[in-house]
Amino acid sequence: MEFWKRNITAVVGMLIFSMGINFFIVPADLYNGGVLGVSQIIRTFLVRYLHLFSGSTDIAGIINMILNVPLFILAYFSISKNFFVKTLVCVVSQTLFLSVVPIPAKPIVADALSASIIGGIFGGAGIGIALRSGGSSGGMDIVGMFLTKKFKGFSVGRISLMLNAVVYGICAVLFGVQTAIYCIIYSAVSMLVTDRTHTQNINAEVIIFTKKEPVQIMDYIVKQFKRDATWWEAKGGYTEEKTYMTIVILSKYECAQLRRELKQIDEHAFVVEKDGLNIMGRFEKHL
Repeated sequence: MEFWKRNITAVVGMLIFSMGINFFIVPADLYNGGVLGVSQIIRTFLVRYLHLFSGSTDIAGIINMILNVPLFILAYFSISKNFFVKTLVCVVSQTLFLSVVPIPAKPIVADALSASIIGGIFGGAGIGIALRSGGSSGGMDIVGMFLTKKFKGFSVGRISLMLNAVVYGICAVLFGVQTAIYCIIYSAVSMLVTDRTHTQNINAEVIIFTKKEPVQIMDYIVKQFKRDATWWEAKGGYTEEKTYMTIVILSKYECAQLRRELKQIDEHAFVVEKDGLNIMGRFEKHL
């Protein structure tokens, strides 16, 4: 049940993202970043200069799917099969929605600046929802995850920023500096909304107080999140009753899962969460 719920949520996120692209970004002749941005530039060449695929269906999603095929293979063999499945669901649904969501003949918002901001809000919210469900939009996310596992200290966002710089540089040369500036504004708004929606990149310290044996809580943390935790016996300052404290570092996304499980293990558990942490040492980021 949880598997299908997450996948449906990821698909809804991709629908919202595709609406932002087709309703606001494409009519304003703007471009996404990453592999999809490369797909949109290829689409523009095929339609505008070679006069191919000039129908009402936008082929950028199909080109994006083709470019993601070798990245799917990389995800399957080098990252994890679970990550591969979730990414495949997101990219296939994204391709479908980008192909079927109608592109207005005339821009809904005439002003390119407004279109970039509104499109960024839709796009960022959609990607954030998909990420919260454990999905991924593919593209440079896969490459970034692969390099993160290979090289210590490498961030997933670094490779995306590098490709975005190339994409928007091409936009500046081919379509004008003004177009590139509006694309950068769209990208900045999208990333801001994604960060506000997505909680997997925010780490939190979780302290759990329970009067029951903490072994079940520890087992859940280790098996479900592949995290270690520390617990010790304590005594209440007012009641002087024996209690147990468990401390663990999780992402905000994992915290939400833990809270749901704690209701089943000990509904009277007292939980303290503190985010905005600076962490040193070995702590693996989970996508």
